[in-house]
Amino acid sequence: MNEYEQKTYEEVELWKNRMKKRSSVFNRLSKKAQIKVNNLIPEKVHTILTESIKNMVKATLVGSNLTTNKKKHRFSTLKERDERLKVSLAAYRKTATIEGAGTGAGGIFLGLADFPLLLSIKIKFLFEAAAIYGYDTNQFEERLFILHIFQLAFSSDDHRRETLELLENWENRKSDLVDLEWRVFQQEYRDYIDLAKMLQLVPGIGAVVGAYANYNLLEHLGITAMNAYRMRLLETPPIPHN
Repeated sequence: MNEYEQKTYEEVELWKNRMKKRSSVFNRLSKKAQIKVNNLIPEKVHTILTESIKNMVKATLVGSNLTTNKKKHRFSTLKERDERLKVSLAAYRKTATIEGAGTGAGGIFLGLADFPLLLSIKIKFLFEAAAIYGYDTNQFEERLFILHIFQLAFSSDDHRRETLELLENWENRKSDLVDLEWRVFQQEYRDYIDLAKMLQLVPGIGAVVGAYANYNLLEHLGITAMNAYRMRLLETPPIPHN
């Protein structure tokens, strides 16, 4: 392990400790309130939401896999991969910020359109991250890894810790995974972003809130993805693919 990798390993350990900590009191209270609201929603609605988001994500996965140029990312060192990811994140973050400002300024209907648009930007970024770190998203397990990074970034305390533990032991656990728990996926994601997205629908402040929220959501996802792949790469480097 060279000097950069040793420094990175220490950074990843600090990041893991932060991910295991409890959220703020405000976030915990918000989660409790959201759980109460979810319990009031009819089961039929939960089923419709789960299937809708499942189909939306799966369609985005297919599209992102087809449009990601995996051959353009050929890096020999972890430092090169990290630097390239930061460049890529800046571009996606800018796109998300512009998109959030535009849909936020457009009132309720465009504000609602922000949900699938932002989701597709996030998934596309994660495919780019996988390619940068040398993992082949043609493989089902790599697409599943991407979705677990997504969950790690946008989940409540308990589920975040469970997801981190799974990713820490990915090589041993991945063969047991058949698919994602889509009901949990959609509820955790919606609960995480609900407050920011609801404020985005308020006339007069929607553009500012939308831009700010999307910037921070992409920034958080970028840091999560970088450290998840660093963690994995430092344990088991990917097998080169053609």
